[in-house]
Amino acid sequence: MIQTYRIITYGCQMNVHESEKIAGLLEQCGYVSAQDDTVADVYVLNTCCVRESAETRVLGNLGILKKLKEQNPHIKIIVCGCMTQADGAAERLQARCPFLHAILGTHNICRLPEILHDTSKTHIEITSETIIREDQPIARSSGINAWVNIMYGCNNFCSYCIVPYVRGRERSRAPERIIDDIRRLTQQGYKQITLLGQNVNSYGHDLSVPCTFADLLRRIPQIEGQFRIKFMTSHPKDILPETVSAIADSDKISKFIHMPAQAGSDRILHLMNRKYTAENYLSKIDFIREKIPNAGISGDMMVGFPTETEDDFQATLRLTSAVRYDNLYTFIYSKRKGTPAAVMEEQVPLSEKKLRIRRLIDLQAQIAEQTAKQCVGKTYNVLCSEQKSNALIGETECGKAVHLPKNTALVGQFVRARITSSKNSKLYGEII
Repeated sequence: MIQTYRIITYGCQMNVHESEKIAGLLEQCGYVSAQDDTVADVYVLNTCCVRESAETRVLGNLGILKKLKEQNPHIKIIVCGCMTQADGAAERLQARCPFLHAILGTHNICRLPEILHDTSKTHIEITSETIIREDQPIARSSGINAWVNIMYGCNNFCSYCIVPYVRGRERSRAPERIIDDIRRLTQQGYKQITLLGQNVNSYGHDLSVPCTFADLLRRIPQIEGQFRIKFMTSHPKDILPETVSAIADSDKISKFIHMPAQAGSDRILHLMNRKYTAENYLSKIDFIREKIPNAGISGDMMVGFPTETEDDFQATLRLTSAVRYDNLYTFIYSKRKGTPAAVMEEQVPLSEKKLRIRRLIDLQAQIAEQTAKQCVGKTYNVLCSEQKSNALIGETECGKAVHLPKNTALVGQFVRARITSSKNSKLYGEII
């Protein structure tokens, strides 16, 4: 009898790709993905703990799955990912949800096949293992897009962030492994490869044979074929001129750079342990736009960090206005147990956080609408990525999404497209 699985993923692109690895392990064991509206035999929740809202959604879904298991005692429910790796989290989760089959840390996913067949107890496997496991099976599920890890972990210890505690220190994969992966993916027909790391700009510092991120970006475009390389995420303090030059010099690398500022106030940036000032950040944005005039820039911005005043928030608004982001991901500060920021005094009231983020979102909406209007009449190289009900969705070389006339045959193809109109921040175009 065929057994089925369903994976519920929370959080970042790193987790999306990790879920593909989980699916690969399950399919290697003979499981198949469950059809919609059917009860699966195995449920895996791949969790995130960067913000409290993600944990809340996990616990809510576990309540639903508890009822499902009461009706179907044979199903196995497994929780893994960042949320489980936090100090003491696995034990608290087991006490709250004794019906779980297993709780696995971020370094223990490889144990999934073995644990599935052992029903003797609730398995808790949380280790601080830091080796890189190569050649894991992957069941890719992102269409023409493929994710490739180039490194794992983080060394930055921003004062609000739990990631270094749950993902470990930085470990870089060998460049030859990465290039082999990308070559194989392009041969299989994938057209957009996204390089993943918590901070790709620090790639290679731990390798025995030197290779910087700029070096890697010089080597990858030598692979034959037509494809596009993207990467995420970047730490502004580590982006170097040679990295920007490598991006500028290759038509295979997307001219889209994610530069998470997090705040515009130097005082708040210092408390966040970001290791740059607003002026330094803006100088790097200027350099990128000087070297890559059509560069797309996105960012992350947080409001309500402990002690943030109205003056601090005004500095964030000024930075946002100065950069004129193409996309800006905005967040309310969320207290994470175990981080320095969690015990700082003068926590900002939630009501004030909500007012500030609304103002920031409104500002960015105005900027995005103005930026979209400036694209009308311009022509771009567009990679057609997916067909929706009434439009073909593509992405320009500088990271802008474009709605084109419906044409299923063009999915996975590069085309030239002219932007004919915009609505709010959305772009609409025609193929030429």
